[in-house]
Amino acid sequence: MSHRTQLQAARAGIVTPQMRTVAADEGIPVESLREAVAAGRVVIPANRLHASLHPAGIGAGLRTKINVNLGISRDCPDIAREMEKVDIAIGMKADAIMDLSCDGDTRDFRRRVVERSSAMVGSVPAYDVLGCFPRDFADITGDDWFSVVEEHVRSGVDFITVHAGMNRESARRLERADRITNIVSRGGSLLFAWMKTTGRENPFFEHYDRLLDLCAAYDVTISLGDAGRPGCTHDATDGLQVGEMLELGDLTRRAWDRGVQVMIEGPGHMALDQIAANVLLEKRLCHGAPFYVLGPLVTDVAPGYDHITSAIGGAIAAAAGADFLCYVTPAEHLRLPTLDDVKEGIVASRIAAHAADLVKGVRGAQDWDDRMSRARHDLDWEKMFALAIDPEKARRYRAESLPEDEDTCTMCGRLCAVRTMNEALRA
Repeated sequence: MSHRTQLQAARAGIVTPQMRTVAADEGIPVESLREAVAAGRVVIPANRLHASLHPAGIGAGLRTKINVNLGISRDCPDIAREMEKVDIAIGMKADAIMDLSCDGDTRDFRRRVVERSSAMVGSVPAYDVLGCFPRDFADITGDDWFSVVEEHVRSGVDFITVHAGMNRESARRLERADRITNIVSRGGSLLFAWMKTTGRENPFFEHYDRLLDLCAAYDVTISLGDAGRPGCTHDATDGLQVGEMLELGDLTRRAWDRGVQVMIEGPGHMALDQIAANVLLEKRLCHGAPFYVLGPLVTDVAPGYDHITSAIGGAIAAAAGADFLCYVTPAEHLRLPTLDDVKEGIVASRIAAHAADLVKGVRGAQDWDDRMSRARHDLDWEKMFALAIDPEKARRYRAESLPEDEDTCTMCGRLCAVRTMNEALRA
């Protein structure tokens, strides 16, 4: 048997170079990692054509990872500006970059991202269908959908989001649902509209094995998108969302049977008290596959601040067992994010991920906090800056308001509790 994928190799007892890299980065035994990959609890998205990749793992027992979305659109087609965002994401230690381009020269942009990024790269092939086939929606065929998937996996992306769990039955369920925002997933809405227009079944559901064979050929991880994810707190944990999750559980097992790595995408918008239960439900229904959450945003009334609503939900979700957080910027729901928006979104998401890792007991998480605490005890500002999630901002804030005494700050001055206690205990 040819071990074309990380999953196939792990099940055969083979430790791949990618597994060795991930185990070393995470500080865990490589055999433990291999067993987790073999069981489907961990994925290592690593397209064999992504030459610049530094592989990372997503899943149980590993550091919570974060993803950065970017991409060109009809209104904002500036490839150079989006490549600046790629550089920012890598510089700020994002674990993944997802190309959500939906217009313009998407092939060239995706090629550049894959060539430049040492982080794993994902994409959503469905976004490209209308651009690749500029004809009436009703004339797009099932083969057209698959040809776009094939172009994406050949481009070197490490994971693709495909909304294979939404079928004609779930589409009918949506039409009966008491939802305010219907479908907010772009890929899900395109497939729903195509099914509605043509009367045909979702091609990725109907010919799922064909999709899996494309992924296996390049060792592309499939991220099973949740077309029915809630787009507002009113719609959370309804029959449409949970029914699709049941379908995704079946599709997970089918992917594993063909040697394809799988992760599951989740909400969306959701009130605080539902988040942990949703994570547990996904882990149960989808057999422990890694969970990739899009937020969740815990309220709908904070446009301009949704990096905060998302970080709150992401921290709760990851603490409950979610493995991968999709960042949200302050521009969510409003416009394409600027470079500063991207930075704010990355920092908020990294804070949420690390806060959850402290709860999970991830190796090294508490040590990072302890080193910062010792630096604060020692009033060692340079070490504090070096340990900060955003050293640049910490250094700038300090420089903008320098104290009379260097071993204090301008909030407390000579009343600094740390300095007072250090002096008292030395006396």
